[in-house]
Amino acid sequence: MAPPRKTEILVLQHTESEYLGLLEDHFEQRAIRFTYLRPFVPGGKVPTTDAGADALILLGAGPRGVSSGAILPTLAAELRLTRLFLGAGKAVIGFGQGAAILALAAGGGVEDSPYRAELSFLSRSRDDALGGHFPERMPLFRCARDFPLPPATADILARDEQGRPAVFALGNSLGFSGHPGAKRGMIEDLIMEFPDLPENFDQGFADLIAHQRAIAESLSTLAVGLCLACGLMGEEERPNEGD
Repeated sequence: MAPPRKTEILVLQHTESEYLGLLEDHFEQRAIRFTYLRPFVPGGKVPTTDAGADALILLGAGPRGVSSGAILPTLAAELRLTRLFLGAGKAVIGFGQGAAILALAAGGGVEDSPYRAELSFLSRSRDDALGGHFPERMPLFRCARDFPLPPATADILARDEQGRPAVFALGNSLGFSGHPGAKRGMIEDLIMEFPDLPENFDQGFADLIAHQRAIAESLSTLAVGLCLACGLMGEEERPNEGD
């Protein structure tokens, strides 16, 4: 009997610095394969097909905006790709501006917001969010401009301290207003890549450093729910009822 096919994910980067961060280890532990796409490099482009992948992850875009500031140059192509995955019933996961792209592609909107670095503590909307794998309270770091406004059909899984929908679900797709696997080194590299500091950077970066362990601990639970909700794990990898 042939071995089960491994899950394949396309991960679309917008900067040299941002990547899956702490999520990489969780995917590798579950034998989930991921391929980084870099349309911003010479010869790079946003694909026009799903390339046989099972899911798409849209990372943040640093200072580039979706509705304000210097607009992401690949926005139109990414909206088309996102709609292609959604139309095929394949999961799309967005972080930061990636979540704004997901919201737009699904009929929602975006709130203009300045480039900011901030850490918020999210409160889940209900106990069974992500099948019970969403932490009751978790830190989420955001270094981005513009804020996703999910469509009315979205399931709001968590809100930030300002009451904004910070994590939302659209069927098997998920949007996070920040990066759930953010690492200190990633943000240091981002600031070297784009020297103009975001608003509140000193405080936001200090909060990230202070809560790096809490982010990792929260992700150990969240990653299970994310993989299950987005259909990234095979049946043999699913936890038993009551685990």
